[in-house]
Amino acid sequence: MIRDRLAQVQLAIMLLTRLPAGQLPDPAPGIGSAAWAFPLAGLAVGGGGALTLWAALALGLPPALGAGLAILTNLLLTGALHEDGLADLADGFWGGQTHEKRLEIMRDSRIGSYGTLALIVSIGLRWQALVYLAQANLDVTLVVMVVMAMTSRVAPAAVLAFVPPARSDGLGHSARATPPSGVAIAALIALVPGLLLDSVLLLPVLMAILCQAIVTVGLAKLAQRKLGGQTGDVLGASQQVAEIAGYLALCAVLAL
Repeated sequence: MIRDRLAQVQLAIMLLTRLPAGQLPDPAPGIGSAAWAFPLAGLAVGGGGALTLWAALALGLPPALGAGLAILTNLLLTGALHEDGLADLADGFWGGQTHEKRLEIMRDSRIGSYGTLALIVSIGLRWQALVYLAQANLDVTLVVMVVMAMTSRVAPAAVLAFVPPARSDGLGHSARATPPSGVAIAALIALVPGLLLDSVLLLPVLMAILCQAIVTVGLAKLAQRKLGGQTGDVLGASQQVAEIAGYLALCAVLAL
């Protein structure tokens, strides 16, 4: 049992990051069974970004540069996997008129105008949110970066569990056997770092997580309408949309 769980964590890290994770045992676990561990991959990514931000500010760099380097670290740790999904999704959603055409566009490795704009908006919003938070309270920001990285990775697990695949092949299809219990476990794991915050800050974080859940449901419904279900690109985009929503909601609440 423990060996199976460790293999699932290993698979989650291999799927969602570029970190070395060794070789999977034989037989390898299914992707759906490893969805509960997606937030643990987020822990590594968020922790790396937070460490970069802390080091940059400790060296005397301004928050804007520190936040930019933190995002760069996240991109290097994930290989821009989720950003790639967001770009493909944007091109497909608004570049085609039918399910089939949208799916065809999303398979194309070339990036279009919608995908380019989606990446600019995604990186720009996260960068500005980190600048705002770091200027307000660096210690809180470091914890928040880990929390947002973990909770946003519950989104693809939830989409896998509750949205049927749009294709008969690909990541979205191969990982379709994700149990709802795995989503619940992922959510509980993702909430753990938030407990490091005091009660005054915990409520804004919980509100941000609620916003993440709302936008994830919205994206899932949009994917069903536009594509007929989920794909690997939908999964990657769900992480991006959830993370952006979480940061924006948190900044909005703290600005009140």
